[in-house]
Amino acid sequence: MIARPRPLPAVLTVLLLGCVLPEAAIHLFPYPELVRGRLIQNFAFWAGLLKGWRANYPFQPELMFLTYGFLHAGISHLAFNMITLISLGRPLVEELGQGRFLLLYLLSQIGGGLGYALLTTQSAPMVGASGALFGLAGALIWMRLRYGLQDMSPGEALRDIAWPVALLVGMNVVMYVALDGQLAWETHLGGFLVGAAAMAVLWRRPAD
Repeated sequence: MIARPRPLPAVLTVLLLGCVLPEAAIHLFPYPELVRGRLIQNFAFWAGLLKGWRANYPFQPELMFLTYGFLHAGISHLAFNMITLISLGRPLVEELGQGRFLLLYLLSQIGGGLGYALLTTQSAPMVGASGALFGLAGALIWMRLRYGLQDMSPGEALRDIAWPVALLVGMNVVMYVALDGQLAWETHLGGFLVGAAAMAVLWRRPAD
């Protein structure tokens, strides 16, 4: 008997829809590049808005710390990020529950925006869920390193540490290729650090 695939947790479904619907709107409406341009103009992360640029609407500089993560640069960018969201999100939802997972995700997304705001030297807009996704990776790595290395030999511990390092390197390489070199590493760094820090607060080790 073939096992049925597990249904997605509701929080992952909501986040997937939040990312997919803007890209779908771009391709369903006439003049897709015009629609994409309007969305990017109003909801992407523009570092210049923190340096005196005129906002298009009230609170745009504050809201963009969240809204940028629901826009993508194209279908390949979106598809890779959504596959990553499902693969990293499932185990974290099981560990944290849906409410705390959503808080982790949003804090990581804000952290990605903070990293970009503090470190970028570019004026180009930044979009994508990768800030939040690197936060999820940071959360998983923190949990693994904090509680997963006990009772291991040095060799086993080294191999276990190598896995998350390879994960981060691999994610950056794939995103670099998918985005033709337009990689917002500042966003990845900010999301990763905030995600790991948030996990240290949100996660409680199960009782033995």
